[in-house]
Amino acid sequence: MKPTESELEILTVLWREGSASVGKVHEEISKMKNVGYTTTLKLMQIMHEKKMVSRDETAKKHIYTPTVSQEETQSYLLHKMIHNLFGGSSAGLILQALGNHKTSLEELNEIEKRINDLKKLG
Repeated sequence: MKPTESELEILTVLWREGSASVGKVHEEISKMKNVGYTTTLKLMQIMHEKKMVSRDETAKKHIYTPTVSQEETQSYLLHKMIHNLFGGSSAGLILQALGNHKTSLEELNEIEKRINDLKKLG
């Protein structure tokens, strides 16, 4: 499943909220960028057709729920990014991220723990 940038913005709201109406999703997205309500509605209808979201039509306001998990989507997009931008090198991605982003000591400790865990497996 390859969401577009706009679909990913909608999914992010739905993952955070659990489920929401088009109005709620539009309200949240409008905080970040100027987008029309009908655009949000149409995108969510398309996402329903693609089976990225389910729609509860029992109430006056349709409620949408993501059918794809955040973890699956992150994994898919990360794999594509590593393959396309870093020639398949996870190290290239990590070095780029650490070199261009302020990383807290807590995050560095978490990264170090994960690296040590991976070394034990390999």
